[in-house]
Amino acid sequence: MITFKHVGKKYPDGFVALKDIDFHIEEGELVALIGPSGCGKTTTMRMINRLIEPTSGQILINGEDISKKDPVELRRNIGYVIQQIGLLPHMTIEDNITLVPRLKGWEKERYEKKVDELLNLVGLDPEEYKSRFPAELSGGQQQRVGVIRALAAEPPIILMDEPFSALDPISREQLQDELVQLQENIKKTIVFVTHDMDEAIKIADRIAIMKGGEIIQFDTPEKILRHPKNDFVKGFIGEERLEKGDNFQPVAEDLMIKKVITAKPTRGLAQALKTMKTYKVDSLLVTDHQNQLLGIATIDDVERYYANEDKTLRDIMNQDYQTVEADTPYTDVAEIFAKGAVLIPVLQNGKLVGLITRSTMMRGLAGMKIAAPGEGGTIK
Repeated sequence: MITFKHVGKKYPDGFVALKDIDFHIEEGELVALIGPSGCGKTTTMRMINRLIEPTSGQILINGEDISKKDPVELRRNIGYVIQQIGLLPHMTIEDNITLVPRLKGWEKERYEKKVDELLNLVGLDPEEYKSRFPAELSGGQQQRVGVIRALAAEPPIILMDEPFSALDPISREQLQDELVQLQENIKKTIVFVTHDMDEAIKIADRIAIMKGGEIIQFDTPEKILRHPKNDFVKGFIGEERLEKGDNFQPVAEDLMIKKVITAKPTRGLAQALKTMKTYKVDSLLVTDHQNQLLGIATIDDVERYYANEDKTLRDIMNQDYQTVEADTPYTDVAEIFAKGAVLIPVLQNGKLVGLITRSTMMRGLAGMKIAAPGEGGTIK
């Protein structure tokens, strides 16, 4: 699908951004480019849609040299998702999503149907959201729209440049989950730039670890975790993933995120919605002045009752959820998720100390050697 042959990039000031890069990405594969700042990962990705031109080598898509293709036409057939989202603020969500299909001359009936299909795909009700403007959505909702906008014209290739890095941990976890699920359905060829090894391990079919304009190791997450090529790769993976003993038994504290956005139960719904948009979160954990958890309010709850100015978070928060203590074994945490939980608050001495999602649990387990209960073997 995408082939780089001896590709290099040297700028007029003498800086060499890429050094003789060679790789091939298969059709339908999600490849993550990762490495420290200045390693060349974003330069590599932007060469695919000719936002940056190489100074040497050749880039092929389906065997065709992209330097011989019209760059505007090339870009209209490649989806692009960026960290800043880039939704046009004066356009409705529907108009944002249909921008490229309209430029490509799609019939109105076709692109209107596509909007509904894509919004439903990421859990946003078309009737509720397509006539809204970007400023009326939370950060997580805006980024969902950014992702499906890249899909709207049905491009075979999608480029994603650190799309989730500006979001809060909860929204980021949710969007990573949704991307994995989405890719199972659409099977696009995706090139995903990230600086987060946990994110790459979770979403990618293969990972290219870069340093100084070169690819140091290009392999599956499993092989990189088991067989890191050198000390640089080991350091980038994180020593904690490589050094856990065979009998290591993670607990809830190892699997949670600690930075959780909370709110007091007396907060009004307009205040709550403003907080969600400010911190780009889709839910608030409602606590009292002693940081004891009282309930959970989602953005759907807030929007459902928003018209009632007398309601507060205390009136709409959900109290039907399970919690765990910080020292709860991961097996108990996994059992709660198996029963349908979406998130699990973590308490210590009755106070909220963190939050576990399915994603944070898997990230916490990534690369660890964990002794299975009652068994002599290990789960990896």
